[in-house]
Amino acid sequence: MLGDVRDLAIFNGVPEFDPPRYVGLPNVGDRGALFTLLDGVLDRRWLSNGGPLVQEFERKVASVAGVRYCVATASGTVALELAIRAADLSGEVIVPAFTFAATVHAVRWMGLTPVLCDVDPETGNLDPAQVAARVTARTSGIVAAHLWGRPCAVTELTDVADRHGLTLIFDAAQAFGARYRGRPVGGSGVAEVFSFHATKLVNAFEGGAVATDDRGVAARVRAMHNFGIVGDDEVALTGTNGKMSEAAAAMGLVSLAAMPSFVERERHNHLRYRQVLAGLPGLTLLPPDPDSPPSYHYVVVRVDRDRLGLHRDELMAVLRAEGVMARRYFYPGCHRMAPYSTDTGAADDAAFPHTDALADSLLTLPSGMAVDDRDIGRIAELVGVAAAHAPAVAARLGLPGQDEAAERGQVIGRGT
Repeated sequence: MLGDVRDLAIFNGVPEFDPPRYVGLPNVGDRGALFTLLDGVLDRRWLSNGGPLVQEFERKVASVAGVRYCVATASGTVALELAIRAADLSGEVIVPAFTFAATVHAVRWMGLTPVLCDVDPETGNLDPAQVAARVTARTSGIVAAHLWGRPCAVTELTDVADRHGLTLIFDAAQAFGARYRGRPVGGSGVAEVFSFHATKLVNAFEGGAVATDDRGVAARVRAMHNFGIVGDDEVALTGTNGKMSEAAAAMGLVSLAAMPSFVERERHNHLRYRQVLAGLPGLTLLPPDPDSPPSYHYVVVRVDRDRLGLHRDELMAVLRAEGVMARRYFYPGCHRMAPYSTDTGAADDAAFPHTDALADSLLTLPSGMAVDDRDIGRIAELVGVAAAHAPAVAARLGLPGQDEAAERGQVIGRGT
């Protein structure tokens, strides 16, 4: 238990957590089941090229997503690039400014022009009205992201796309298992793209998938992710090597089997955080939409500097010094990233007020299977002590050498 502010690590106290608690520490399912599947892979000597485990993984992902077709890929980014190419987008594509860089990178990597758009100030998802305002004669599509697994305004974005004759793709990298108004995320737009990266709710070590009800899109993605090959040896279109391996599919299948327990823990963690943070003015846990529940994989809080007494970055420095590896999701906005900050209109501060406000105030806290009720209570206690002594904490962090103090206990590379 913390006695007073001088017990905080930034005042040379002992860090609260050793080892640290991470955002995105990988969930691990049944190890025995994984090794059994891997033994089968080695016995069959079928390591890649659409083996039986990849086929089974695709069927099960399609079932969870409620779609007819699923193509498993080497990563979520590759899946998004393939979906964009399969949908035959051209010219300009509207994308959110507030998202992980891969959403925008995929558009530019395909030789297209990403047009950044501001987001809803409450949800962080694309604002349909602002999307409509950015449509030009050169616009061919929209790539919308379900941020933190919270479904975006699918119906309204579909209306915008239909009204302007645009192709709509959803970056659902963080939303596997979420639902939109009673339907599983996965079947909207021409395609939705999942990530099964190590830090996702369901992981395949590294992997992704394109989910769609469009037979033609599925066929093109399947050919393109295998060098454009159709049949045994006919190269029918330009492709790449974007296939998922059998080892990745084995991990994915084990993770899918454990998904109910993962979701239950995440939901429980959300409830626990809501309970212990309830009395802290200036700290608001973003609530799930009851009509479109997420998978609860991300615990995101909004820090009100005026009410808490600390800026989000000051609170993050306090927590990281204690071994609580909180993250700024997402920071900065894509319009402030080097590849895009010089694009026409991207550097116009007035064009992205909500993205900037969210990037400046949101903090993601550790959750997942590696965090328990006691950990969450201890994290809340750290926040409470820092807030109760905000002037002293802010002054301490303003002293020379603050970076060294703030990074005490930090370990890089195990979680994101």
